[in-house]
Amino acid sequence: MLPQAHKLILAFCVALVLAGCAAPATPPPAPSATPAPVATQTQPVLTPTASASATAAAYADPFSYCAAVGSIDTPDAQYTGLKLPDALVQAMIKQNIVAASAPADFQHNAVWRCMNNDVWICHFGANLPCLEKADTSQVPSSAMDDFCKANPSADAIPAVVTGRATVYEWTCKAGKATAGKQFTSVDPRGYLAVFWYDLGPQ
Repeated sequence: MLPQAHKLILAFCVALVLAGCAAPATPPPAPSATPAPVATQTQPVLTPTASASATAAAYADPFSYCAAVGSIDTPDAQYTGLKLPDALVQAMIKQNIVAASAPADFQHNAVWRCMNNDVWICHFGANLPCLEKADTSQVPSSAMDDFCKANPSADAIPAVVTGRATVYEWTCKAGKATAGKQFTSVDPRGYLAVFWYDLGPQ
């Protein structure tokens, strides 16, 4: 048998071992959280932009102007030349639209526009309807009907009654105004083609 002292030592050691086994395990330290990056507000980068529209080119010559703009009924601010420059008068003389011997005021009594990149011109001459769009209606006006009531068999209704923009030859038949032969076509811009001349490029 063990001496009493040895028994006490052995009991003490057993108690120590049991105490160590019963002690709760110390949890490992939690990893320190890395702070989330703070969002920074960036300023937008401003990129220089081109101007809304480029400065329109200016033309003093009708032929250059029409070559650039294509088609327009009345020259706009891009045209900076004379209303009817001498170049157009000379082109009309060349095409026998006006006589070289005609007075200057008469030669300049014309209007021009652009169509299909060419200069087109109409000389007013004997009060031609240069600035009017073609009237293609075959319905007589009240003025025509009144004329035919007074002239039931008239072979022609005068332009002062029909209007100068009509494309038809009007007559009176049994007191009724009647549209007859179409004497001119209508150009792509709506004008009476018979009165307009293509001066072409120069």
